[in-house]
Amino acid sequence: MADYAHSDHASRSREEKAKRLAGYIWSRAITSAELLAMPSAQQRKLARAADTNPPSTEETWTVVARLLDEKDAWTARHPEHPAATREHPDEKILWVKPPVTPWLR
Repeated sequence: MADYAHSDHASRSREEKAKRLAGYIWSRAITSAELLAMPSAQQRKLARAADTNPPSTEETWTVVARLLDEKDAWTARHPEHPAATREHPDEKILWVKPPVTPWLR
């Protein structure tokens, strides 16, 4: 019996989905570490916001994280390239909350 999750077709589908998600996530300045630290419910909401069916395995999110790291490395090498500009960095706050600084007395 064939294992669909590890077939060539599944790998291609996972890679395509991961590219769509990574593009959406990268343009919002969310890092791979921030993505992987998100609860799965929040990751699913993020995928739906990207008009993509949420991945059913952690494996896809790992591929997305790798793609985010690759794009960040490429951007560091080509900062002046138009593709190095994030289109929606202000939307990061919708997904990743900054740490709360306690009041000092």
